[in-house]
Amino acid sequence: MKAVGLTRYLPISDPQSLLDVELPKPEPGPRDLLVRVEAISVNPVDTKVRAPKPQAEAQPKVLGYDAAGIVEAVGREVTRFKPGDAVWYAGDVTRAGSNAQFQAVDERVVGRKPSSLDVAQAAALPLTTLTAWELLFERIGLDPDGGDRGTSLLVVAGAGGVGSIALQLARRAGLVAIATASRAETIEWCRAMGAEHVVDHRQPLRPQLEALGFAAVDVALNLADTDRYWDELGELLAPQGHVGLIVEPRGALKIGDPYKAKCIGIHWEMMFARSRFGTPDMQRQGEILDRVADLVDAGELRTTLTETLSPIDAANLRAAHAQLESGRTIGKLALSGWS
Repeated sequence: MKAVGLTRYLPISDPQSLLDVELPKPEPGPRDLLVRVEAISVNPVDTKVRAPKPQAEAQPKVLGYDAAGIVEAVGREVTRFKPGDAVWYAGDVTRAGSNAQFQAVDERVVGRKPSSLDVAQAAALPLTTLTAWELLFERIGLDPDGGDRGTSLLVVAGAGGVGSIALQLARRAGLVAIATASRAETIEWCRAMGAEHVVDHRQPLRPQLEALGFAAVDVALNLADTDRYWDELGELLAPQGHVGLIVEPRGALKIGDPYKAKCIGIHWEMMFARSRFGTPDMQRQGEILDRVADLVDAGELRTTLTETLSPIDAANLRAAHAQLESGRTIGKLALSGWS
């Protein structure tokens, strides 16, 4: 099968950083689906795993943690899917990724693809949707169906992949969402995704929030830079508030006051934790994706796709990684079809 892989960890500007390769088609394990991959999307985890480092791989390493495709075959213990089913998923960072024509993936982290989306539109959503859903509704514990209506939510980096779906989920849950953005196009995007207010992350946040009538915020999602906003969010969050984090800090964080004084909950989200450690509730990811598919098909959520490249090959994946590393991507970038 065709695939895109790496044997050395190089800057994306190097033509050898991602290569077109031929690999054997994988054999599905007992709980696996063998999926014919029709579209993929890129995420910061792809660029972080690929980032320059000294080691090398004896065999090509295949990245890719978002996909939409068709079930080709199933393992002997599979119960939820059959060949021919259209599926979407974010997969497992410890296994070969979706940048290949065929991928073996555990059925427990797979969901039914929304019928109203094409494959590229669908591939843009799984990883970011699972991240935002788990962070808001399972780590922080907000009610996805309106039980916490009126709660204020600050989303740092609202126009990014996770921010774009977090704002939509917040709007549906009745939260008062405030996004950070600075460019005209990202401000417009955040409002379209569900932000009631947008503040400029290049300026101090407190005066802007106070001007909008927020002396404090109940919940903050820092989706961009844990270190940069740590002290500021500690001051901005209300007593017994919550902060959600997804980016590894560069240094040690002071988790005492004001976080301790205010009893602020600190919540980490790593979407791959369930699959990586084989947790007893691993199937929860498939359930979330099924529920989100229903919401998409009902018109309550929309894709965050903003650009599609075709075909899926090393040149286009290098271009996608470079664009993501620029830090100026709005929403999600997908690739579809094989040459």
